[in-house]
Amino acid sequence: MKLYVVDAFTTRKFSGNQAGVALLGRDEDYPDDGFMQTLAAELKHSETAFVKRLGPESFRLRYFTPEGEVDLCGHATIAAFTVLREEGNLAPGTYGASTLAGELSIEVSRTAVWMDMAPPVEGRTFSEEEARELYAAYGLSLDDMPADMVPRAVSTGLCDILLPVSTREALEAAVQNEAAVTELSRRYQVVGIHMFWPSLERGETAHCRNFAPLYAIPEEAATGTSNGALTYYLYRQGKLRPGDESRFLQGEHMGKPSEILSRLEEGDGSVKIRVGGRAVLTLGLELL
Repeated sequence: MKLYVVDAFTTRKFSGNQAGVALLGRDEDYPDDGFMQTLAAELKHSETAFVKRLGPESFRLRYFTPEGEVDLCGHATIAAFTVLREEGNLAPGTYGASTLAGELSIEVSRTAVWMDMAPPVEGRTFSEEEARELYAAYGLSLDDMPADMVPRAVSTGLCDILLPVSTREALEAAVQNEAAVTELSRRYQVVGIHMFWPSLERGETAHCRNFAPLYAIPEEAATGTSNGALTYYLYRQGKLRPGDESRFLQGEHMGKPSEILSRLEEGDGSVKIRVGGRAVLTLGLELL
């Protein structure tokens, strides 16, 4: 098994969001879940992807946080296919990825990786009283909620609460009460909370912060699945049109600026969302 540390959704080392990537050999089976969980906890990245090649154009990916297995991770998928490309294991093209969230199509170019999100699923729209509790978990109030947006749970592989704020100052001033957000995440059966400030008039889509203390991730510098969900949310709000390429900026508050791209397409009565970005290899080693 070869191990890599990859900075995803960036072009600079020690920026973006780091992921662990474990590449299994062609004749190597997945180790037991306990081993993968222990390794992910030892590496201490928000997610580690374990990658097994099934055929010339197909792979299986499993994802572990320091606390447990999750169905899908966008930045770890971008990291994994960047490793495969940079190590000469695949050429630019389209590949299949089997995950617990379903079968995904991955597009690999010479400079970037794009991945299909799972079909979007809208969850709970939060009442005023529920929203008040969500904002209070960050030292904010309903005065920080935009007049034309409300918190909503959305999934494109993993379910997050999307929490809009009306100013960049509110986004930057938010201080998380980890115990409260952990309890809220457990209560509403979500991975975490994705806070965002819409900034479309600036040539960007949104500035974001992502929190998942339930999975031992106080804050994350780049989250592909969350921004896939946010793409759908903004589309449903009439803020994005089919064919638009969106640009989400995240990790700035952590000193790890990241850029996550997305595309949304309509067809046959459904919506397809892709998330993409670049990544750089920082470290590689062989597990003894």
